[in-house]
Formats: sequence, C-alpha cells, structure tokens
Amino acid sequence: MTSLTTATAPGTMPGAAPVAPLNGTPGEARIDARTWIAVAAGMLGAFMAVLDIQITNSSLRDILGTLSATQEEGSWISTAYLCAEIVVIPMTALFTRALGARTYMIGTTALFLVFSTLCGAAWNLESMIVFRMLQGFTGGALIPMAMTLVMTRLPASKRAVGMAIFGLTATLAPAMGPTLGGYLSEIYGWPSIFYINWIPGVLLIAGMVWGLDPEKPDYKSLVKADWLGIGLMAMGLACLTIFLEEGNSKDWFESSFIVSFASLSLVGILGWVVVSFTRPDPFVNLRLYGQRNFLVATVLSAVTGMGLYGSSFLLPLYLGQIAGYTPMQIGEVIAWVGLPQLIVMPFAAALSSKVDNRILCSFGLLLFGGSCLMNAFMDASTGYDQLMLTQVIRAIGQPFVMLTLSNFAMQGLAPKDMPSASSLFNMTRNLGGSIGIALLATALSKREHFHSARLGESVSHYALPTQQRLEQLSQGFIAGGMDPATAASQALAMLDRLVRREAYVMAYNDAFWIIGLVLVGCIAAIWLADKVKSPGGASGAH
Repeated sequence: MTSLTTATAPGTMPGAAPVAPLNGTPGEARIDARTWIAVAAGMLGAFMAVLDIQITNSSLRDILGTLSATQEEGSWISTAYLCAEIVVIPMTALFTRALGARTYMIGTTALFLVFSTLCGAAWNLESMIVFRMLQGFTGGALIPMAMTLVMTRLPASKRAVGMAIFGLTATLAPAMGPTLGGYLSEIYGWPSIFYINWIPGVLLIAGMVWGLDPEKPDYKSLVKADWLGIGLMAMGLACLTIFLEEGNSKDWFESSFIVSFASLSLVGILGWVVVSFTRPDPFVNLRLYGQRNFLVATVLSAVTGMGLYGSSFLLPLYLGQIAGYTPMQIGEVIAWVGLPQLIVMPFAAALSSKVDNRILCSFGLLLFGGSCLMNAFMDASTGYDQLMLTQVIRAIGQPFVMLTLSNFAMQGLAPKDMPSASSLFNMTRNLGGSIGIALLATALSKREHFHSARLGESVSHYALPTQQRLEQLSQGFIAGGMDPATAASQALAMLDRLVRREAYVMAYNDAFWIIGLVLVGCIAAIWLADKVKSPGGASGAH
C-alpha cells in the first residue's frame, strides 16, 4: 500500500506541523498548540459523524409526519446514511493520499454541512433519503481520519490521551444522539437536528485550516487506484447494510428483495477480498487482518459495536413503547450513559499505559455486559430511577473497552498502515452495530410472539383468575358510565393489551440477555491478543 507519509518523519502526516522524533527522549512529549488543535478538530468531526447516525431516532415520528411517510419507508432515512458511511470509511486512506489530509478534511466537512442543511430542508421522503446518503458519504470519512490523526500526529507518550478522546467519540456520541435529538426536536423542531451540525462543522474547518499545513495533491493515485476493488467493496458493504437494516421488516429470506441484496453483498465482499489479495497496491490493506492483535481487536470491536448500538437501540424503544416516555424524557435517561464517561475516560487513559490492556478490557467488558444483564430484569414499571444505576455502570465500562481495543488494533503497525488500520477498525465496528441491531430487532419480534403465545395459553377464558380480572375491569368501565356489553368488550381489549405489553417487556429482557452474555463471553477472546501497555507500541508478547 502506498504510504501516507512521504518525505516526513515516521509517525507524521504530510503537511503536519513537525513533532519531535519518537525516540523516547524528553523532547518526545513536546507538542505545539497547532497539533493539539488539529487532533481536537478531528475528534469533533468523528463525534459529529457518529452522532448523526443516532440523532434522527428520537425525532423519526415527527420527520415522517412532515414528509408523509410510513414507519417502514422511514427506515431508509437511517439506512441511506449507514450505507454511504460504511462505503466511504475504507476509501479514506486513498482520498487522503490523493488530496492531502487538510484539503480532504476541509472539503468533506464543508460538503457534510451543505447536505446536513439540505436534510433539514427536505421536501419529501425521496429527497431526504438522497441527502442523508450524501451526508453519510461526506461525514463517514471524519471517523477514521480522527483516529489516523492521533496515531500519526501524536508521539507515543501522548497517544493514550488521544485514543481516550477518540474512544469518547465512539461511545459518547451514540448515547448523546437520542438525547440531543429529543431536546432539539421538542424545542426547535426536527430540522434543527441537522442545522446544529454547523457549530462543530465550522470549528472543525477552522481547526484544520490552523492545525494542518497545505500539501501537494497526488491526483495520479486516484487514476491508478484499484477501482474494481472499490466498486466491489461499495456494492458488498452497501448491499450488506441494506440486507441487515431491512431484513427484519421484510421477514428476511422470505423476501426476494432481501435474497437479492444478500447475494449481491456476498459477491461484492468476496470479490473485494480476492482483488485486494491479488493486487500489489490495494486501496486498503486487508492483510492487516492477518496480524493477531489487529484481528482480535477488530472482531471484538464488531461485538462491542453490537452492544453499543444495540443497547442504544433497545432502551429508547422500550422507554417509548412500554413506559410511554417523550423524546426529551428518553434523552434524560440515555444521558446517564454518556456524561460519566467524561470523568472515567482520563482515568482509563492513565491506566492504559501502566496496566496490561487485556485486564482493563476485561474489566470494561464485565461492567458493560453486566449492566445489560441487569437490564434483563425489567418490568412494565421500570423507568428513570431504576435505569440510572445500570446506565452509570455501562458508562464506566465502555471507555475501558473502546480505548483498549483501539490500542490493540494500532499496536506495532507501520506508519504507512495506520490509515488502513483506522479505516478497517472503524468499518468493522459500524458493521457490528448494524449486525447487532438487525439480530436484536429480529429477536425482539420473535420473542414477543413466543411470549404472547405462552401468556395467551395461561390467560384463558376458562381460567378463574382471567374471569375475575375481566369482571373487575368490566365493573370499572360500567362505573364510568358504559353499558355492560361495551364494558365487557373494553375489558377484553384492555386485557389483550396487558398481555401484549408483558410479552414485549419479556422480549426486551431477552434481548438484553443476549447482549450481556455475548459481551461477558468476549472476555476470554481478549486474552488471545498479546500484552499491550502503551498505545505508543511498547509491549511484550506472551
């Protein structure tokens, strides 16, 4: 793979303000303000891009009402963004080589802001889907670029801090998305969730202008790029995302639509792998999966993505459907999984350079998985007070997982492989999130049917408790002024709703059991990786 760093010191990006050699001397720690500003701006971009995945969830009902679309049609608003984002992430290294980090970051951010504004001004569902797709394509690059800036701009002694901040973008943004979206929609209307991007976007552009030097573009690398591999990758990942996002609503392989996209995704991904391994200069280096630490980190990143996005998918759904919370109330609950991370992350960063990261990751997975298992005992009355503890425990565990997995993934890699590693690591996490949400949505549907059937067997007209409950409900309706026949009908309908509600609560509990057990089970897998203590690469293998 062509190196990102040409005529620069190892560990720097072209156009970067010079940093001291990474030789372990005291000068290694001296970093000028421009470097920190560039890195901080990159983190702001990653946070903004991840935030926009989730920010429409709590406002979807209002958006669909304005655009006169159904719930099923509205699912494409998120699917379009995810498809475009996951396609552009592996292409980031190529665009950076061709345009330079400074030009690419400024250009893609400016376009992201334009398309965000158009999303807020969308006049029908079709225009919204197109603008969301373009928003995802321009914003997706900001995620791996933030990680690349940390690994190429900061010396080893400061990477723990940089990776800690990057970890926050991965865990805090999904938690804050529904919160921020709920508040903005309720106070200013749903278009504001897109217009708010101008604040971090302008700051990001200013940070790039100040923090990175202009670079000479290499347009020839675009001409010579592996466009066959890129085309196969785009087809494979986009079709896989559509397959995962739409599969549950279309009953999976019972639908010819889903079968077609599953087949296209398989052909695209297999073709991409074959082409990448037969070309000397693929646009992204898939051979990195052959390194044990990177493989373990990316697999666990996918599983963690399932837990991260899966819990962010389940809990707001439960609070809206069972507890009847408004978007703002849902945001207040979800905020507790975000805010404590701001306090925890500095401690996680400090420990990551002193303690075996396998121990820290195991600790984080135990807390993260344990909090999901605690959610597996909810009932219909569970709300803010009961969920606060589990949210805080999750907030403590997540930073230890995301920070250490990033350290494992990037440990020991050559500077020229950093952009590829960052792209593949983030792509895998997003894929894990899509797979997790698809599996959980299917599990939720199937387990609700299962529990409804089981409860229905017990709630029979011939059962004395059922007869007593119906009589009690009927008398209540009669006391409210209804005639006996209508009261009996209303009592039966209410009992049916109670059974469905309890079945859904049990299904949500089952879904949290799945997440919790998978996360706790991953503790064994992390010990397959080599020992890592420093994100700068100092490690000892066992």
